[in-house]
Amino acid sequence: MTIKLYNTDGRSVQEFIPINPNEVGIYTCGPTVYNFAHIGNLRTFVFEDILKKVLEANGFAVKHVMNITDVGHLVSDGDDGEDKMEAGARREGKTVWEIAQGYTDAFMLDLQHLNIAQPGIWCKATEHIQEQIDMVKAMEVKGVTYQLEDGIYCDTSKIKDYGRIANLDIEGMQAGARVEMIAGKRNFTDFALWKFSPKNEQRLMEWDSPWGVGFPGWHIECSAMSMKYLGEQFDIHCGGIDHVSIHHTNEIAQSEVVTGKKWVNYWLHSEFLVLDKGKMSKSGGGFITVQTLIDKGYNPLAYRYFLLNAHYRTQLTFTFEALDGAAQGYKKLKARTQALLSIEAEETVRTQEAINKFLNFCNNDLNMPRALASLWDVLKNPEITDGEKHTVVKFCDKILALNLLQEAEVLTLDQQVEDLILKRKEARENKNWQEADKIRDQLSSMGIILVDTADGVTWSKA
Repeated sequence: MTIKLYNTDGRSVQEFIPINPNEVGIYTCGPTVYNFAHIGNLRTFVFEDILKKVLEANGFAVKHVMNITDVGHLVSDGDDGEDKMEAGARREGKTVWEIAQGYTDAFMLDLQHLNIAQPGIWCKATEHIQEQIDMVKAMEVKGVTYQLEDGIYCDTSKIKDYGRIANLDIEGMQAGARVEMIAGKRNFTDFALWKFSPKNEQRLMEWDSPWGVGFPGWHIECSAMSMKYLGEQFDIHCGGIDHVSIHHTNEIAQSEVVTGKKWVNYWLHSEFLVLDKGKMSKSGGGFITVQTLIDKGYNPLAYRYFLLNAHYRTQLTFTFEALDGAAQGYKKLKARTQALLSIEAEETVRTQEAINKFLNFCNNDLNMPRALASLWDVLKNPEITDGEKHTVVKFCDKILALNLLQEAEVLTLDQQVEDLILKRKEARENKNWQEADKIRDQLSSMGIILVDTADGVTWSKA
């Protein structure tokens, strides 16, 4: 089957033709592990998971690489401000290494909750410092770098087609919108490749380099690590739409100046998840995590189902009312598919036609709303046997990853937990809110999530 994908580099839907006939190389920008990932961040990772599963369903072996940014990502989109990792360490009174490991573990748990398959290769920025130094040296040889008091910079005016993926109007742009004009920069689009440690101050994370003690810039890590594991040219690079104008623009510039050839053939980006009052962000505070959803009694896969009902390139507004609707839809879908568990699967011409229809929608730039609707059509069709439906659901769920044919877990409570729930109920009735909250936290630490409703308390296992 033909796969068509929207390529940001060219702004068009294009037929996907891999470099190697049977294998696809994908690099996806991973998290900066200074804080929890919010559900807006995770929309991107769900989209990338769908892409990977669609490619595999089409018979490709997927070599998937994802980075962990644990150094070099500054708090601004320019090259000023504090490293996010050091800011996180100061905020929580921990070492940067503790911060990195803690939030990496939390991110891995988020992937598990959302049935997102892990990449074949994880690569941490701090474990690839030499590769990043080598790439800066290669750029130095190409004559596109210069040194300022605070670091080594890339001179973007010397790079042909700089900003093409973002359609940047360099002459019409002004500094100050997203990128600050650091003193001495030749062009405000120039970016740091290596930053020096402040004078008379030891950073929490720093390394020796040919130019002095310091740390790599954010953009250089993705170029250096992707080339190490995928080669100088590979098929697909993904990320959020906010990466296009700066991060991915700079990745392309430095990579192609080093190799002298096109770096990535297809660039795919997911749109924002927005709240009623605007884009979700960590800097604004109050962002929603997967654990927030769990604490409110939602199955994380209801959120995945919510995302599947919108195309990855459309901006999606999140409200709890909308999530409630998705949760009900997911519950109904599960009820229909659970009824097929005891039915023996049956493969027929009709099942292959249904599977092909579903996959065609997936192959059309990951049109998951239409693909999901086609599955519903199969389940509602009285002319299709339950055995045939079982076969179709089994295939579709390889991509949807909604555990549609996984037997529902029978949840039971041990006596200790039951006693604590009863004790908390009594504390609430006596308006002893402090004691009730204390018991709630104790139950949460035991993996039991309580949700207070008008009809009483309900519980679930995290």
